[in-house]
Amino acid sequence: MVSIGLMFTVGAVSLNLPDGPGSLTRRLCAALREGIQTGRLAPDSALPPSRSLASEIGCSRWVVTEAYGQLVTEGYLIATTGSATRVRGTATGFPTGAAHQLAPPPRPRFDLTPGVPDLAAFPRSRWAEAYRQAVLDLPNDLLAGRALISTSAARTTLTDFLRRTRQVQEDPSQLSLTTGSTAGMGWLTALLAKLGHTRIAVEDPSWAGLRAVARRGGITPVPIPVDQHGLVVGRLSEHRDVRLALVTPAHQFPVGVALSAARRLELIDWARRVDGLIIEDDYDADFRYDARPVASLQGLAPDRVVLLGSLSKALSPAIELGWLIMPQPLIMALLGLDLDRIVSPSPITVEALAVMIERGWYERHLRAQRLRYRRRRELFVDALAQHLPQTQVTGLAAGLHLPLRLPPGTDAAELVRRGARRELGLVSAERYRIRPLDDPGLVLGFGNLRDSRIDEAVQRLAVATAESVRSPRRRPR
Repeated sequence: MVSIGLMFTVGAVSLNLPDGPGSLTRRLCAALREGIQTGRLAPDSALPPSRSLASEIGCSRWVVTEAYGQLVTEGYLIATTGSATRVRGTATGFPTGAAHQLAPPPRPRFDLTPGVPDLAAFPRSRWAEAYRQAVLDLPNDLLAGRALISTSAARTTLTDFLRRTRQVQEDPSQLSLTTGSTAGMGWLTALLAKLGHTRIAVEDPSWAGLRAVARRGGITPVPIPVDQHGLVVGRLSEHRDVRLALVTPAHQFPVGVALSAARRLELIDWARRVDGLIIEDDYDADFRYDARPVASLQGLAPDRVVLLGSLSKALSPAIELGWLIMPQPLIMALLGLDLDRIVSPSPITVEALAVMIERGWYERHLRAQRLRYRRRRELFVDALAQHLPQTQVTGLAAGLHLPLRLPPGTDAAELVRRGARRELGLVSAERYRIRPLDDPGLVLGFGNLRDSRIDEAVQRLAVATAESVRSPRRRPR
């Protein structure tokens, strides 16, 4: 039986937003998804503006924009800049009657897409044991629901771990738990927009996900170039109305460099000079193969840096656990927003991670993963040198991806298409650019590629590359 909760309208259609467990965002997603699946929301029909629907439901606008964004990702909705969000049109339509979930597409046989960890290496037995222990030990009060700021001892365990491994400066009250980096960025965007920020400096190129979250929250990304030393901090002064900067100092994605010591100090000086804030996406910080991982930027300037982290690469995106470490004034401002029920993780998941840390299982898993990824990267680089000597690997020996510079004249988009025919999952570097890219290239992930498949994958890539070189134009006689 579906519980009866709040009724709301989309056009002339009434939908039910049921009461019960789960965040408001997830329940709104479910209500809209069911309306589409049953055909009550017709293909190509327009959804109301996020502000209007938020007013009708009586929630923050962020709840609606996050729900719309999730359904765009799942393929139910289409969002176009400057026009209404619409139900995706399709020749066959969505199934009617019983609810039908769109199955995620299978991963390619030769998975070279970046940002995916070794899914087969997930420590299933240890996680299951930790989860079981968390269920047995969890106080009854924490079974009542989710909370943005928890008093659980697990928070102290995670805080101590981050102090020791990432050299952060924090206490448990500064640690806000999230369901991942994207959700954490959503919290932060809602808060910063409320405080009057309208623009944020972002690395160009960079991962589009966090940029999109900022834009959906009403904060416009401003592209700042990246070179071999990281973000070109000197360019920030060209934008006097910008007091926010989103950076990946440990291992920039996708260029693959670390923010240099001089640039780190320059960036902190900029933040203090303009009374600004730096958002440090701690991307790939656990995986450095040629040296010790660099310490967090937050440890240098805890009054000016928000640290954004998650378990998506170290364990799995399916765990849905991340964190924000914020200066105390932001923590107090965040408590004024009604966001705790939207994106907070399960307390059982938090307790399970604490068990993993306390028993040493999590750090042993990280050490094993570093060794595995280091060896895999070496095999990958050797195979590229053998089968594609005309290409160039750039970036640090770190993380789960390789920036690959292609031979001149290679059509990267055509290479991605031809690679798909050979069961290769490929991504062009162009995808991560805000401004046009002159130099053709790929961003190759090796996290989820079996060692035994590396050589064959690169051989297939070599054939696809040869087929994707544009024919030179003949000069007229």
